[in-house]
Amino acid sequence: MMTLLTLALAQPAASPPEPLEQKQQQALACVAVLAIVASEQERGVPAALDYPFLAERGATYAGLVGQQIMEDSGRSREQVRDAMIAAVAERQTTAQAAADPDEALGSEMATCLPLLDAAVPPRPKPDLIQCAGMLQLAYEEVHDREGLSKTAQDLKTLASVLDSRARDQMRAEGLSGQESDILLTRIREAMLAEARERESAGQGSNLDFEHCFTLAAPEDKQRKYEH
Repeated sequence: MMTLLTLALAQPAASPPEPLEQKQQQALACVAVLAIVASEQERGVPAALDYPFLAERGATYAGLVGQQIMEDSGRSREQVRDAMIAAVAERQTTAQAAADPDEALGSEMATCLPLLDAAVPPRPKPDLIQCAGMLQLAYEEVHDREGLSKTAQDLKTLASVLDSRARDQMRAEGLSGQESDILLTRIREAMLAEARERESAGQGSNLDFEHCFTLAAPEDKQRKYEH
């Protein structure tokens, strides 16, 4: 009787998948680059912070690329995952060997950001007054849930910074303090109503909330991170 091992050895070996097309290889390379930059942004690496925040959009892009490659090439989800891991490892090795890693990264991002924008368009950026309202609402939500936690304190500080800058902007535009109060209140109420409506429909915000953290940054960093 043939053993399972004998039977397995008797079976023809599975054919390796066909090489990916150049366009698919480029998309995989960009998945790797965006993932690495997003990780560096989370760690506060200065060079990575020169680019738009990539964690959410980069993950969405990776999912779209993976799905497309599975459909076009017949690869399994596991094979695509392994290809993405290999692409990250290759990008890290290339960066270590580069004479100027930041310049090499800039060249890659010049190619990958347009691909990302085409596949996952960036959300509209809220203005300063909208961000003042958004951060205040975020603080109140976290405070109601956690009390004066570290997160709540950080949000309160950022909300205060944005509120002050928004009032400075409105004062420069000729609005009085009372008019500024009314406008800020109206915007907060409108944004809260819209948030509740979108939540009831199972939708998240359609605005780039992370842009508000850029507007709350010190002015020199704000200019650096603006895109």
